[in-house]
Amino acid sequence: MASIWLPGSIATLAFMAQQTPTAARLALEDGTVFHGSGFGAISATNLSQGEVVFSTTMCGYQEALSDPSFSGQILVMTPTEIGNYGVNNDDVESATPQVAGFVIRELSARHSNYRATQDLSAWLAAHGVIGIYGIDTRALVRKLRTQGALRGVISGDEKLSDEQLVAKANAITSMAGQNLAARVSPASPGTWTQTLGAWADASDEKKFDGPKKLKVAALDCGAKRNIYRHLAQRGCEVLTLPHNASAADIRALKPDGLFISNGPGDPAAVAATVATLREIAGEIPTFGICLGHQLLALSLGATTWKLKFGHRGANQPVRNILTGRVEITSQNHGFCVDEVSLRAAGGEPTHIHLNDGTLAGFRHTHKPIFCVQYHPEASPGPHESAYLFDCFIDIMRTRAPVTTQQMETHQSASARVAAAATA
Repeated sequence: MASIWLPGSIATLAFMAQQTPTAARLALEDGTVFHGSGFGAISATNLSQGEVVFSTTMCGYQEALSDPSFSGQILVMTPTEIGNYGVNNDDVESATPQVAGFVIRELSARHSNYRATQDLSAWLAAHGVIGIYGIDTRALVRKLRTQGALRGVISGDEKLSDEQLVAKANAITSMAGQNLAARVSPASPGTWTQTLGAWADASDEKKFDGPKKLKVAALDCGAKRNIYRHLAQRGCEVLTLPHNASAADIRALKPDGLFISNGPGDPAAVAATVATLREIAGEIPTFGICLGHQLLALSLGATTWKLKFGHRGANQPVRNILTGRVEITSQNHGFCVDEVSLRAAGGEPTHIHLNDGTLAGFRHTHKPIFCVQYHPEASPGPHESAYLFDCFIDIMRTRAPVTTQQMETHQSASARVAAAATA
């Protein structure tokens, strides 16, 4: 059969004609069942289960799939077609896909990108991840926005009835109360040396202009690789630690700064990390991202709560209330810090999510601690929040709380670089 190029859904039909698809279903805890076709590791004996969430990111599916923050979740992508540029060995945020399952509207019939090493379905299959395509993702996302994140299963087993699949979805443990950081955190200490390389912006510092490198102890709760690349790009010596490392373990490294990473699950369940931070955060200049933001808040005495359907996407608007500037940010989280309890614990809000007014960042009023709920490393996403890494460099040098002037200086510099790049 001659190979021809066909656009859009016609190409998928041609692909399906040559490869008989496996029927698959996505069943939700509320009784809804979506029928489609399976890909990746789909089989009659393989079952995917987890909390079903959605991301509005228009590209970067490989980075999203390999983000440890998605552990235990079935990810729904909202763009119509996924897989068109394949996968490669560089655009990953961890060694393997981390999602419990993957849901899309249309699977690209072929991939086309000079960097690609294989197609999306083969990559997922190699790592045991099930996908389903050919369902109405608009209807699914509307349901998740209305009812909130729901537990669900993906199955290719035709012997199971819809009712049996729904029952399996209802038997899944709720995300609330789960310490999933323990699942994705490294078992032993390590180091990170890779920089941003060719992806560095002109504003990224090439090295620390001091007598020695700044040493950063990183509590890895499921960190994305691009976070560490940003730190290494700025001349930091990055020493990674398991999420449950003790204050004594951290002090033994004699670091200049402490970093707490992103990660999955309920922050209130990560008790060991919260206890460590309660003892040491602020003793060493401290910076947290996403789950790290939540854990720092808990260590100070604040509380967290579960969002209805979370913030997941690369176009989330945030206002830096210290500088007055708005950032378009990359986010992936399902829990949030309670602002009232944070203020009572000595925290001062620095960033606010403009869609719903939730807390997106804070600093301590007299300790060198600051953090954000979103992802300034932005992989994928806009790069305008990378200035926060420069603020971390500042507080490691001064050992004092981050100032409005420091944020203004670095944020303005990032804005000038972005403007020059698009001129």
